[in-house]
Order: sequence, then structure tokens, then C-alpha cells
Amino acid sequence: MTSTTEQFADVAATTLLRFATAGSVDDGKSTLVGRLLHDSKSVLADQLEAVERVSASRGQDAPDLALLTDGLRAEREQGITIDVAYRYFATARRRFILADTPGHVQYTRNMVTGASTADLAVVLVDARNGVIEQTRRHAAVAALLRVPHVVLAVNKMDLVGYEEQVFAKIAEEFTAYASDLGVPEITAIPISALAGDNVVEPSAHMDWYGGPTVLEHLETVPVSHDLTACPARFPVQYVIRPQTAEHPDYRGYAGQIASGVLRVGEAVTVLPSGRTSVIAGIDALGRSVDIAWAPQSVTVRLADDVDVSRGDLIAPSANPPATTQDVIATVCHVADQPLAVGARVLIKHTTRTVKAIVKEIPSRLTLDDLSQHPDPGQLVANDIGRVVVRTAEPLALDAYADSRRTGSFLLIDPADGTTLAAGMAGESFASQARTTVQADDEGWDF
Repeated sequence: MTSTTEQFADVAATTLLRFATAGSVDDGKSTLVGRLLHDSKSVLADQLEAVERVSASRGQDAPDLALLTDGLRAEREQGITIDVAYRYFATARRRFILADTPGHVQYTRNMVTGASTADLAVVLVDARNGVIEQTRRHAAVAALLRVPHVVLAVNKMDLVGYEEQVFAKIAEEFTAYASDLGVPEITAIPISALAGDNVVEPSAHMDWYGGPTVLEHLETVPVSHDLTACPARFPVQYVIRPQTAEHPDYRGYAGQIASGVLRVGEAVTVLPSGRTSVIAGIDALGRSVDIAWAPQSVTVRLADDVDVSRGDLIAPSANPPATTQDVIATVCHVADQPLAVGARVLIKHTTRTVKAIVKEIPSRLTLDDLSQHPDPGQLVANDIGRVVVRTAEPLALDAYADSRRTGSFLLIDPADGTTLAAGMAGESFASQARTTVQADDEGWDF
């Protein structure tokens, strides 16, 4: 009989890797993605025929593999990536969800979207240009989003004669910058996406490089985590109360476990009310189980008839998150309309949506040199800044550094439902302490 620890180890050994590509314009992101798909035999025959046909009509001798991801008409006409393109492929060792993100400065918000759920980010650099402003910007965004693994892909090595010194200089500069931001793991790989060097197959032109290819690294990078070490968080999505002859007294709380493990008999607290109970039962896939873990969707039954509704959070009484009405966070503004001090918004956190007001915008981050512009008054599209938001009702919020799921939130325009900003509660960068900003209660009218 397998132990509980062994069961957790089997679950944690996931075969899925979510990763995002980033880099400046014309660094070759879409070509790299196309090469990955093509050389790993993940392209359907009709897709390849379509790419070959379009490439031939343009007078190109070889298929333009970037067309496999640049699907928008404007992207193909301009030869750039505008929107986030998601691709799904698999090898014998692992399944992948890939987000090919834009490189232009004005599309920084799209890169945030693609990297927000990524386990790994591939940052491309043109070997001829080295680390530039946009490279540092994307490294900073990856650090802000706590992406645990970053790959520096030094592309177009064929255009610099496959020189080891060129690669070494770029790798050293980028590694130093990303390490200062708190990125925990950085792997540098010299490649030529156009020629296929070190993408799927090892390069015959760079015998001085003894590391993995891009695909080898993607297949072997560890992305599992110990579920037993994560505090359980269960946002309630729906209350099941059939009140039928067969189930006259059934009351269950359905949702997806955001993190950790739930066990029958465990003492839990319902937040934000603070009421306590014990898990009397867990129903999953039509049967009762004694234990469930993230990211399973289950129905939890409690021993007491406490008041629980959509948006509440069930957590272990031994380790509940703190509740607060003063949310101090870093946000990336994604809407065209500015976010100003005094703006009335909705804040959506897991399954809970409450009214809120922007009390302060203490600073706006300049990603080029990581300097802080104090009291900007407002944030515009693609800005990243610190905010203090006062909510009408308490939120059970973890720090984003502890949980990317329960430490993140959205700011929404209450008038039309437009997403205004993506937020990350707590400190900005892992390696840099930030001054705590106290919210101002004066003038509050909720």
C-alpha cells in the first residue's frame, strides 16, 4: 500500500509545463516557437503546407516558421507579434502550453498576460545587439511575476560566427541583472532559431557548448512542488443545496482547490467571516474521498451549518491567510483608460468580487533602471506601479510571493466590466525590500 507522501509525490510529478517567450522586436521569438513545433514533429501536414505556400508567394526559399504562430493578418503583414499566441504541443516526456508574447514596448501588458501563469520564461536576445532595454524590461516583468525559471536564448548565433565570447559576454550581463531582481534560476543557451542550432537538435557549429538544447531543458526543468507544504486554500464557487427527497439535508460547497491539501476531519476557518468548523466530507467525481489536493475540483461538506456563500474562502484553522481591507500591491495597468487616485473599482480575487477605491499610487516603476517615480497620480497603459486599494469588505489575501493564485487579483471598471489592472499583493521583487505604505483612512466613505 502506498503512503500519503508517495501519493503526493506522484501528483506533484506533473507532466505539464507552461512557458512563455519574450524578447525585443525581431529577436526571433516566433521563429523559435515555429522551429520548436516543426522539429519536434508537432505541426500538422496541412499547417506546414499553408506556411510553405505563403512563404513561396513571398519569394522565400525556405518556409517561414514564424507564420506558425503569427496568426493575425496584421502580424503577418508587419512581420511582428501583436497578441499573445497560445500553442499546445507534446513530446514523449512532457506536455507544453506555450505563450508567444509580443516584443514591442506598447505590448508589455500582453507579456504580463502570457507570463502570469508560466512556470518558465524564455527571453530571447539577438546576439548582434546583446542585452538591450527591452531585454531588461522583460527580465523585470518575469521577476515581478515570480516566474521560477528563466532561459536566456541568445539567438542568431549564426550571424556572429558562432563565437563563444559573444555568447559568454551576453550571458554574464543578463545573469547578473536577473539575479539582482531575484530570479532564482537562469539558464543561458546559444541558439540559431532559423538554422535550428540548439533548439531541438544539438548544434554542429558550437562544440564549445556542452549544455542542453532548448527542448531538452524544457523537458527536464523541474516544475513540481510539494503539495503537502502549501497551505490549503479553497475558494467557494457555488453552494449546492438540492433539497430533494433523496438529499433533504445536503449542503456542499463546490470549487477548485487553489493550493494545498484538504482532509476529512480537518478544522477549517471560513473567511472573511472567521467562523470555524470541521470538514465532514469531500465529494469528488461523484464519490466521497478522504483527501483532495490542488488543482482538483471538489465539493466540501462541513460539520456545522455555518453561513458560507460564493466568494468565501475555506482554509485550515492552523494556517489561514490574513484578512484585510487595505490591499498594498504592485499592479500592471492593462487598460487604455488611466487608473487614477480616487478611482472606484471592483477587485476580483479568486471567486470574490468587492467594491473598492484606489486610495494611493505611491510610485510608478521605471523598468529600464528599476527606479521609482514617486506619486505619479495615475497609471496609464503598460505602466507598473505600487497601489493602495481600500475594499468595502475584507479580503483573505496571501502574498503573491507565497501564492501566485491567491495573491493575485484584477481591478475592474464597475461601469462596463473592463479589466483595468492585474495585481500582485505584497512586495515587488524577491531581492528588494520595499517601504510599507500605510493607507489613509481619512475621507473613506464606504
